[in-house]
Amino acid sequence: MTRITTPFGPHSTAAEVAAGIDLSGKRVIVTGAASGIGVETARALAGTGAEVTLAVRDTEAGARVAAAITASTGNRNLHVARLDLADRASIAAFVAGWDGPLHVLVNNAGVMALPEQHTPEGWEMQFAINHLGHFALAIGLHGALAAGGAARIVSVSSSAHQMSPVVFDDIHFAFRTYDPIGAYGQSKTANVLFAVGATARWAGDGITANALMPGAIATNLQRHTGGIKAPPERRKTPEQGAATSVLLAASPLLEGIGGRYFMDCNEAITVSRRTADMSGVAPYALDPGNAGRLWEESLRLLG
Repeated sequence: MTRITTPFGPHSTAAEVAAGIDLSGKRVIVTGAASGIGVETARALAGTGAEVTLAVRDTEAGARVAAAITASTGNRNLHVARLDLADRASIAAFVAGWDGPLHVLVNNAGVMALPEQHTPEGWEMQFAINHLGHFALAIGLHGALAAGGAARIVSVSSSAHQMSPVVFDDIHFAFRTYDPIGAYGQSKTANVLFAVGATARWAGDGITANALMPGAIATNLQRHTGGIKAPPERRKTPEQGAATSVLLAASPLLEGIGGRYFMDCNEAITVSRRTADMSGVAPYALDPGNAGRLWEESLRLLG
Protein backbone atom coordinates (compact mmCIF):
# COMPACT_ATOMS: atom_id res chain seq x y z
CA MET A 1 0.00 0.00 0.00
CA THR A 2 1.45 3.35 -1.03
CA ARG A 3 1.71 5.85 1.82
CA ILE A 4 -0.43 8.94 1.22
CA THR A 5 1.45 12.23 1.26
CA THR A 6 0.13 15.72 0.55
CA PRO A 7 1.51 19.23 0.00
CA PHE A 8 0.36 20.13 3.52
CA GLY A 9 2.20 19.77 6.81
CA PRO A 10 2.15 20.44 10.56
CA HIS A 11 1.72 24.20 10.20
CA SER A 12 -1.01 24.11 7.54
CA THR A 13 -4.37 25.50 8.59
CA ALA A 14 -7.83 24.13 7.95
CA ALA A 15 -8.57 27.07 5.65
CA GLU A 16 -5.45 26.36 3.59
CA VAL A 17 -6.40 22.71 3.21
CA ALA A 18 -9.97 23.65 2.21
CA ALA A 19 -8.96 26.38 -0.26
CA GLY A 20 -10.44 25.78 -3.70
CA ILE A 21 -12.63 22.87 -2.60
CA ASP A 22 -16.34 23.14 -3.45
CA LEU A 23 -18.69 21.03 -1.33
CA SER A 24 -21.86 22.83 -2.38
CA GLY A 25 -24.77 20.43 -2.09
CA LYS A 26 -22.92 18.18 0.36
CA ARG A 27 -24.14 17.58 3.90
CA VAL A 28 -21.74 17.37 6.84
CA ILE A 29 -22.05 16.56 10.55
CA VAL A 30 -19.32 17.62 13.00
CA THR A 31 -19.67 16.32 16.55
CA GLY A 32 -18.30 18.48 19.34
CA ALA A 33 -18.41 21.52 17.09
CA ALA A 34 -19.03 24.04 19.87
CA SER A 35 -15.42 24.25 21.06
CA GLY A 36 -11.79 23.57 20.21
CA ILE A 37 -10.85 22.17 16.83
CA GLY A 38 -14.49 21.25 16.21
CA VAL A 39 -15.28 24.92 15.68
CA GLU A 40 -12.48 25.34 13.13
CA THR A 41 -13.36 22.08 11.38
CA ALA A 42 -16.96 23.23 10.99
CA ARG A 43 -15.83 26.71 9.89
CA ALA A 44 -13.52 25.39 7.16
CA LEU A 45 -16.11 22.95 5.85
CA ALA A 46 -18.77 25.68 5.86
CA GLY A 47 -16.33 27.76 3.84
CA THR A 48 -16.46 25.14 1.08
CA GLY A 49 -20.21 25.71 0.72
CA ALA A 50 -21.28 22.54 2.51
CA GLU A 51 -24.42 22.31 4.64
CA VAL A 52 -23.01 21.77 8.14
CA THR A 53 -24.77 20.43 11.22
CA LEU A 54 -23.11 21.12 14.56
CA ALA A 55 -23.89 18.13 16.79
CA VAL A 56 -23.32 19.39 20.34
CA ARG A 57 -24.37 18.87 23.95
CA ASP A 58 -24.85 22.60 24.57
CA THR A 59 -27.11 23.88 21.82
CA GLU A 60 -26.89 27.50 23.04
CA ALA A 61 -23.10 27.41 22.63
CA GLY A 62 -23.60 25.68 19.29
CA ALA A 63 -25.94 28.42 18.13
CA ARG A 64 -23.35 31.07 18.99
CA VAL A 65 -20.68 29.18 17.04
CA ALA A 66 -23.01 28.72 14.07
CA ALA A 67 -23.76 32.45 13.99
CA ALA A 68 -20.05 33.27 14.13
CA ILE A 69 -19.30 30.82 11.30
CA THR A 70 -22.05 32.33 9.16
CA ALA A 71 -20.61 35.79 9.84
CA SER A 72 -17.10 34.72 8.80
CA THR A 73 -18.00 32.53 5.80
CA GLY A 74 -21.30 33.90 4.55
CA ASN A 75 -22.73 30.36 4.65
CA ARG A 76 -26.19 30.43 6.21
CA ASN A 77 -26.76 26.70 5.74
CA LEU A 78 -25.71 25.78 9.28
CA HIS A 79 -27.77 23.83 11.78
CA VAL A 80 -27.41 22.97 15.44
CA ALA A 81 -28.68 19.71 16.92
CA ARG A 82 -28.32 18.26 20.40
CA LEU A 83 -26.13 15.19 20.79
CA ASP A 84 -24.84 13.69 24.03
CA LEU A 85 -22.55 10.78 23.16
CA ALA A 86 -22.80 9.36 26.68
CA ASP A 87 -26.58 9.05 26.36
CA ARG A 88 -27.93 6.33 24.08
CA ALA A 89 -31.35 7.98 23.95
CA SER A 90 -29.77 11.24 22.77
CA ILE A 91 -27.91 9.41 20.00
CA ALA A 92 -31.08 7.61 18.94
CA ALA A 93 -33.00 10.90 18.88
CA PHE A 94 -30.33 12.56 16.75
CA VAL A 95 -30.36 9.68 14.28
CA ALA A 96 -34.17 9.67 14.14
CA GLY A 97 -34.14 13.41 13.44
CA TRP A 98 -31.75 13.09 10.49
CA ASP A 99 -33.43 13.04 7.09
CA GLY A 100 -31.82 12.50 3.70
CA PRO A 101 -28.28 11.69 2.62
CA LEU A 102 -25.09 12.41 4.56
CA HIS A 103 -21.77 12.95 2.81
CA VAL A 104 -19.31 13.57 5.66
CA LEU A 105 -19.43 12.53 9.33
CA VAL A 106 -16.65 14.03 11.47
CA ASN A 107 -16.47 12.16 14.78
CA ASN A 108 -14.62 14.95 16.55
CA ALA A 109 -16.08 15.16 20.07
CA GLY A 110 -14.17 13.60 22.92
CA VAL A 111 -13.08 13.60 26.53
CA MET A 112 -9.59 13.08 27.95
CA ALA A 113 -8.14 11.63 31.16
CA LEU A 114 -11.38 11.65 33.13
CA PRO A 115 -11.41 10.52 36.75
CA GLU A 116 -12.84 7.00 36.88
CA GLN A 117 -16.48 7.04 35.84
CA HIS A 118 -18.84 4.50 34.35
CA THR A 119 -22.10 4.82 32.46
CA PRO A 120 -25.30 3.22 33.82
CA GLU A 121 -24.45 0.25 31.57
CA GLY A 122 -21.11 -0.16 33.36
CA TRP A 123 -19.00 1.10 30.47
CA GLU A 124 -15.84 3.09 31.21
CA MET A 125 -16.75 6.68 30.38
CA GLN A 126 -13.91 7.57 27.99
CA PHE A 127 -14.46 4.40 25.97
CA ALA A 128 -18.21 5.04 26.04
CA ILE A 129 -18.00 8.62 24.76
CA ASN A 130 -14.97 8.52 22.49
CA HIS A 131 -15.73 5.18 20.86
CA LEU A 132 -19.11 3.62 21.62
CA GLY A 133 -21.10 6.84 21.24
CA HIS A 134 -19.56 7.59 17.87
CA PHE A 135 -19.89 3.93 16.85
CA ALA A 136 -23.63 4.00 17.64
CA LEU A 137 -23.98 7.28 15.76
CA ALA A 138 -22.25 5.93 12.65
CA ILE A 139 -24.24 2.69 12.72
CA GLY A 140 -27.44 4.69 13.02
CA LEU A 141 -26.46 6.96 10.12
CA HIS A 142 -25.18 4.17 7.88
CA GLY A 143 -28.19 4.38 5.57
CA ALA A 144 -27.76 8.14 5.18
CA LEU A 145 -24.03 7.73 4.48
CA ALA A 146 -24.71 5.03 1.90
CA ALA A 147 -27.29 7.30 0.27
CA GLY A 148 -24.68 10.07 0.09
CA GLY A 149 -22.48 8.14 -2.30
CA ALA A 150 -18.70 8.30 -1.75
CA ALA A 151 -19.31 9.34 1.86
CA ARG A 152 -16.47 9.86 4.32
CA ILE A 153 -16.14 9.32 8.05
CA VAL A 154 -13.40 11.15 9.92
CA SER A 155 -12.40 9.62 13.27
CA VAL A 156 -10.42 11.99 15.47
CA SER A 157 -7.93 9.86 17.41
CA SER A 158 -4.68 10.83 19.14
CA SER A 159 -1.03 9.89 19.41
CA ALA A 160 -2.08 8.72 22.89
CA HIS A 161 -3.27 5.53 21.19
CA GLN A 162 0.37 4.50 21.73
CA MET A 163 -0.37 4.43 25.48
CA SER A 164 -2.67 1.39 25.25
CA PRO A 165 -4.22 -1.11 22.86
CA VAL A 166 -7.84 -2.07 23.41
CA VAL A 167 -7.62 -4.52 26.31
CA PHE A 168 -10.46 -6.79 25.23
CA ASP A 169 -10.37 -8.91 28.39
CA ASP A 170 -11.05 -5.87 30.59
CA ILE A 171 -12.12 -2.88 28.50
CA HIS A 172 -14.08 -1.27 31.33
CA PHE A 173 -11.52 -1.62 34.15
CA ALA A 174 -13.52 -4.10 36.15
CA PHE A 175 -10.28 -5.77 37.27
CA ARG A 176 -7.45 -3.47 36.25
CA THR A 177 -6.45 -0.49 38.36
CA TYR A 178 -7.91 2.52 36.61
CA ASP A 179 -5.45 4.74 34.75
CA PRO A 180 -6.95 7.91 33.21
CA ILE A 181 -4.31 8.17 30.46
CA GLY A 182 -4.35 4.46 29.74
CA ALA A 183 -8.14 4.55 29.44
CA TYR A 184 -7.87 7.55 27.12
CA GLY A 185 -5.25 5.76 25.04
CA GLN A 186 -7.44 2.67 24.76
CA SER A 187 -10.35 4.78 23.52
CA LYS A 188 -8.13 6.49 20.96
CA THR A 189 -6.90 3.12 19.67
CA ALA A 190 -10.57 2.22 19.30
CA ASN A 191 -11.06 5.33 17.14
CA VAL A 192 -8.41 4.08 14.70
CA LEU A 193 -9.75 0.53 14.71
CA PHE A 194 -13.22 1.88 13.96
CA ALA A 195 -11.90 3.51 10.78
CA VAL A 196 -10.30 0.22 9.75
CA GLY A 197 -13.46 -1.75 10.51
CA ALA A 198 -15.87 0.70 8.90
CA THR A 199 -13.88 0.81 5.67
CA ALA A 200 -13.68 -2.99 5.53
CA ARG A 201 -17.43 -3.36 5.99
CA TRP A 202 -18.82 -0.32 4.21
CA ALA A 203 -16.50 0.41 1.28
CA GLY A 204 -18.95 -1.48 -0.92
CA ASP A 205 -21.55 1.13 0.06
CA GLY A 206 -19.19 3.91 -1.04
CA ILE A 207 -18.23 4.76 2.56
CA THR A 208 -14.60 5.16 3.64
CA ALA A 209 -13.24 6.10 7.06
CA ASN A 210 -9.87 7.39 8.21
CA ALA A 211 -8.45 8.33 11.61
CA LEU A 212 -6.11 11.12 12.59
CA MET A 213 -4.01 12.76 15.25
CA PRO A 214 -4.81 16.50 15.22
CA GLY A 215 -1.70 17.57 17.13
CA ALA A 216 -1.06 19.29 20.44
CA ILE A 217 -3.63 22.07 20.74
CA ALA A 218 -4.50 23.91 23.95
CA THR A 219 -8.27 23.40 24.39
CA ASN A 220 -10.61 22.46 27.23
CA LEU A 221 -9.84 18.82 26.39
CA GLN A 222 -6.85 19.00 28.75
CA ARG A 223 -8.80 20.30 31.75
CA HIS A 224 -8.16 17.04 33.67
CA THR A 225 -4.44 16.96 32.89
CA GLY A 226 -3.47 20.42 34.16
CA GLY A 227 -3.25 21.92 30.68
CA ILE A 228 -1.28 21.12 27.56
CA LYS A 229 2.03 19.34 28.18
CA ALA A 230 3.66 19.50 24.74
CA PRO A 231 6.67 21.81 24.37
CA PRO A 232 5.87 25.16 22.75
CA GLU A 233 7.59 24.31 19.47
CA ARG A 234 5.24 21.35 18.94
CA ARG A 235 2.00 23.12 19.74
CA LYS A 236 -0.61 24.04 17.15
CA THR A 237 -3.36 26.61 16.95
CA PRO A 238 -6.92 25.31 16.68
CA GLU A 239 -6.85 26.32 12.98
CA GLN A 240 -3.76 24.14 12.46
CA GLY A 241 -5.18 21.36 14.61
CA ALA A 242 -8.30 21.13 12.43
CA ALA A 243 -6.30 20.86 9.20
CA THR A 244 -5.94 17.09 9.11
CA SER A 245 -9.63 16.58 9.91
CA VAL A 246 -10.57 18.85 7.01
CA LEU A 247 -8.11 17.09 4.71
CA LEU A 248 -9.74 13.72 5.42
CA ALA A 249 -13.24 15.18 5.18
CA ALA A 250 -12.91 17.15 1.96
CA SER A 251 -9.70 16.81 -0.02
CA PRO A 252 -9.83 15.08 -3.42
CA LEU A 253 -6.42 13.64 -2.49
CA LEU A 254 -8.25 11.20 -0.17
CA GLU A 255 -10.88 10.04 -2.65
CA GLY A 256 -11.46 6.32 -2.19
CA ILE A 257 -8.89 6.06 0.62
CA GLY A 258 -9.88 4.44 3.91
CA GLY A 259 -8.68 2.52 6.93
CA ARG A 260 -5.60 4.66 7.53
CA TYR A 261 -4.17 6.96 10.20
CA PHE A 262 -2.90 10.47 9.49
CA MET A 263 -1.01 13.17 11.35
CA ASP A 264 0.24 16.57 10.19
CA CYS A 265 -1.85 16.17 7.00
CA ASN A 266 0.04 13.05 5.86
CA GLU A 267 -0.36 9.35 6.45
CA ALA A 268 1.68 8.29 9.47
CA ILE A 269 4.35 5.62 9.34
CA THR A 270 3.83 2.41 11.32
CA VAL A 271 6.23 2.12 14.26
CA SER A 272 7.39 -0.96 16.17
CA ARG A 273 7.45 0.69 19.61
CA ARG A 274 6.28 3.87 21.30
CA THR A 275 8.26 6.83 19.97
CA ALA A 276 9.70 9.64 22.09
CA ASP A 277 7.58 12.24 20.30
CA MET A 278 4.58 9.89 19.95
CA SER A 279 4.77 10.12 16.16
CA GLY A 280 3.62 7.26 13.99
CA VAL A 281 0.92 4.64 14.46
CA ALA A 282 1.07 1.43 16.47
CA PRO A 283 0.48 -1.79 14.48
CA TYR A 284 -2.26 -2.94 16.88
CA ALA A 285 -4.32 0.14 15.96
CA LEU A 286 -4.44 -0.85 12.28
CA ASP A 287 -4.77 -4.61 12.76
CA PRO A 288 -7.82 -5.95 10.86
CA GLY A 289 -8.30 -8.72 13.43
CA ASN A 290 -8.45 -6.22 16.28
CA ALA A 291 -10.81 -4.05 14.22
CA GLY A 292 -13.15 -6.97 13.63
CA ARG A 293 -13.10 -7.98 17.28
CA LEU A 294 -13.83 -4.42 18.39
CA TRP A 295 -16.69 -4.13 15.89
CA GLU A 296 -18.36 -7.30 17.18
CA GLU A 297 -17.80 -6.35 20.82
CA SER A 298 -19.27 -2.87 20.18
CA LEU A 299 -22.35 -4.39 18.57
CA ARG A 300 -22.71 -6.75 21.54
CA LEU A 301 -22.45 -3.94 24.07
CA LEU A 302 -25.00 -1.85 22.21
CA GLY A 303 -27.37 -4.82 22.04
